[in-house]
Amino acid sequence: MMRLNEREIIDLFISYFKDPLLNKVRGDDVVVVPIKYNMTKRTNKTTRMNFVLKSDMLIESTDVPKIMKPWQIARKSITACVSDFAAKGIRPYACLISIGIPRRYSKKDIIGLAKGFSKASKEYKVRILGGDTNESKELIIDCNMMALTTLEDNKIPRRNGAKAGDLIVTSGKFGYSSSGLKIILSNLDAEKKFKSKSLSSVTYPEPRVEFGFHLAKYFSSSIDSSDGLSSSLYELAQKSKVDMLINKIPTPKELCDFADSNSISIEDLLFFGGEEYEIIATIPRSNFKKMVEKAKKHRIKIFNIGEVLKGSGNVFYKKGGIQKLVKNDGFVHFAR
Repeated sequence: MMRLNEREIIDLFISYFKDPLLNKVRGDDVVVVPIKYNMTKRTNKTTRMNFVLKSDMLIESTDVPKIMKPWQIARKSITACVSDFAAKGIRPYACLISIGIPRRYSKKDIIGLAKGFSKASKEYKVRILGGDTNESKELIIDCNMMALTTLEDNKIPRRNGAKAGDLIVTSGKFGYSSSGLKIILSNLDAEKKFKSKSLSSVTYPEPRVEFGFHLAKYFSSSIDSSDGLSSSLYELAQKSKVDMLINKIPTPKELCDFADSNSISIEDLLFFGGEEYEIIATIPRSNFKKMVEKAKKHRIKIFNIGEVLKGSGNVFYKKGGIQKLVKNDGFVHFAR
């Protein structure tokens, strides 16, 4: 029997649902649902808004390194949702949290979870308004986040809007989280400062929310990089039916030393990590100057990493004058 991966399972489920709205919202970071309501009965004036939804599940055995504390796990579960909203330039308002708690969890552990949720709620200004609790064999947290926006539907960047000629930008450096996971799982050695930063990127990820909230109006397409740089670029390229050429990746200075000393390909660390929570976006060249000015005003860093080309959904990396096809790889549940 053929084993399906995460995305194939989602497509299979959707094939059984007949709602025409699914054709518009499927396969993106958030679900945008158009709603209408009358402001007053007297004027009968109709206001259009968009209801934005996101559900993200955290599973202890696949998403949580053993060094993470309960409060860090709880915070991360909300961070993942907020990051997807930020990639679309939408500030989330509230969320519901459903938790499966294993019997081995002590009261101290559960208090830790509560503190982590509280910390994230204050950090991202997202109200936690309820949810559900049950017993499970391992810790499971399902965060269901929501927002209302007056942004028109065509002003919200999707994954399929990239056009040939657009520039490709990102919000930060790559390689920390993939290095952190290798340090944790394989007990690898690293320079003290780089090790601390890498481990922190795993246990205390910091999504680039202001990058998205302030700059998303300039994006033609966008995604967060939680499944890895390669996988995220391929998502944009394939949904938009274009090719992407990457010619420069923002890289920590110490990453080369870490890769060399542990005989790891630096390109593997950059492209195939995941959990970075950086934002990757394409920008029409006509918008780039305005976006840079806006970013400077808010002290936001922008990294220009490449350009969009005509094509059929491939990603290429050009380094030292040599261009090669990047493997489509990253973190996918049930991957073969």
